[in-house]
Amino acid sequence: MNKPLPEFGVQDLEVVQRTPGYRGFFAIDKVLLKHRLYAGGWSPLFTRELFLRDPAAGVLLYDPDRDQLVMVEQFRIGALPDAESQGTSPWMLEVVAGIMAPDENAADLSRREAKEEAGCDIQDLVHITDYYNSPGGSNERISLYCGRVDASDAGGIHGLEEENEDIRALVLSFEEAWFALQEGRMNNAMAIIAMQWLYINRDSLRQKWRSQGPCVA
Repeated sequence: MNKPLPEFGVQDLEVVQRTPGYRGFFAIDKVLLKHRLYAGGWSPLFTRELFLRDPAAGVLLYDPDRDQLVMVEQFRIGALPDAESQGTSPWMLEVVAGIMAPDENAADLSRREAKEEAGCDIQDLVHITDYYNSPGGSNERISLYCGRVDASDAGGIHGLEEENEDIRALVLSFEEAWFALQEGRMNNAMAIIAMQWLYINRDSLRQKWRSQGPCVA
């Protein structure tokens, strides 16, 4: 099967000017550029604002012995406008996730965040995919995993006080988590992608991990 490769690459665009804009916890650059067109020739110069974020990783915590998931719930500022206008909740049901430190890789970040946000030790990691979260305006790239955990003692309140984190860890059966997705309670991209991957791979993943013996606490 032929892979659907992009027709163009980085050699088919020209960045004329890149101007730093806002600098805070996040950053924004203004980019003046042009690129080749599918119909031939080049586009006129145009401007795009680029929202800059460091690489991130997320991990769906799964206990194959109990067929349970450990998920987290926390306040998210991005959901505030809809909460104010539509009366929805800005507390979101998510997978464990975080932003990589300069000397950290995605797998190490996943293990660290699992401990910080859910109190779980990951026994094994399976890579799901890497993807851009919103490439129309942001460079944020996410590495997504599924991690084997023992959910028997999971739960409680977690998070780093110095980062104003207030995170509730929840233990859900697979059926409860899948119902939350179908009902729109789980409405963020990272959790949806991870859950759909688990839906497809659940049986083979359970067989693989359970054949390795129980989790070691």
